[in-house]
Amino acid sequence: MADTEQVDETTGAAPDPKDGRRAARLAKEISAFAKAHGGSEGHLQYLGERGARIVLVGADGEWGDLVAPTRAVAEQAVRAAGITVHEQFDGDFAAKVRTGPYEWSRMAGIQVGGPRNG
Repeated sequence: MADTEQVDETTGAAPDPKDGRRAARLAKEISAFAKAHGGSEGHLQYLGERGARIVLVGADGEWGDLVAPTRAVAEQAVRAAGITVHEQFDGDFAAKVRTGPYEWSRMAGIQVGGPRNG
């Protein structure tokens, strides 16, 4: 009898049965972000064993991120949300990000304090 168990090509492990629910929850959060910010585009970043980061940039320049347990879950979530995903975070896409005082105060390793955006 042939082995029919699906295997994650990146880890060699069988997919977690909870991955579909995780992707659906992330897709819902991505869609809510897009709705609140006039649309959204994204980029997936590898985080090693931690999973994958979904970086979102709204049409208004606001940005945020979510973390998925695997790249496969992240890819499933962005597909379900229907957003455009960029291969690289550079050029025109990066220029869409609007930063404020909070981000500037956190750059270069300053992690405590700083004003809030607003």
